[in-house]
Amino acid sequence: MNNIAIIGPGAVGSTIAFDLYPKYKSLLLLGRQDYDLTYYANGNTKHPYTLTVSSLKASHSKVDVLIIAVKIPQLESILPKIDDLIHDQTIIILAQNGYGQLSRLQYPNVFQSVVYISGQKNGATVTHYRDHKLILQDTPQTRLIKKMGTNTDLNIELTSDINQAIWYKLLVNLAINTVTALTRQTAIVLQTPGIKTLCQQLLTEGVSIAQAENVNFNKDVIQDIMSIYNGYPNEMGTSMYYDIISNKPLEIEGIQGFLFNKARTHKLFTPVLDTVYPLLLAQQKY
Repeated sequence: MNNIAIIGPGAVGSTIAFDLYPKYKSLLLLGRQDYDLTYYANGNTKHPYTLTVSSLKASHSKVDVLIIAVKIPQLESILPKIDDLIHDQTIIILAQNGYGQLSRLQYPNVFQSVVYISGQKNGATVTHYRDHKLILQDTPQTRLIKKMGTNTDLNIELTSDINQAIWYKLLVNLAINTVTALTRQTAIVLQTPGIKTLCQQLLTEGVSIAQAENVNFNKDVIQDIMSIYNGYPNEMGTSMYYDIISNKPLEIEGIQGFLFNKARTHKLFTPVLDTVYPLLLAQQKY
């Protein structure tokens, strides 16, 4: 398990790489081209580190673990390169927000990871703000991944119910990503009158969609997620916020769009989601 590659030198991929590098010196961080990336860990912008990014197109090394950390809009472009990097026993981890993309990876030993890593990429600089956690379904293969992360800063947790973990993160992403993207503001937007109420309404609709999909949460789940939001520093953005201010494609179809379509399938009344989803679509640059 010593040969590791990470596709996607964004906030998630570079943080995973940074956490694993001290133990796995041969780890490959792969992107569109060769370059040096400046990395700031845990919000400390006074101490820059340098991560080496290698060209995905030029890489043909077979690895034991492949972590795909690109966002949903970029997934299609990297799929043709996967065969160059894997062997029959390679474990593939999809580390991205949203739901519904795992079926696009038609390989054995593929696992969805729930990602709790917050950061921002601006050009060739990544600033990591908080969290170093991946959650995976508990299987013999993912136990090897957890072992891989021992004695590193990467926190790998295993769960007996990855579906619920994915849905929980989906709910976390739903409200805060929506309000930060539509207002083009960081978490400070939560101080605007009515925004927390809007978040609670979105979360209520999200919970009803989850229940229709036979995913049940405790009665305090909405308050728990609101507490997470309240713990965000005012200056912290979300992945969708950073994408929208950079005119990058948004992960709408894996979050709001996924939930919108599930609500239609179950004929649910979701007026807030029905409003914000087309507003987010209108923000896309075609």
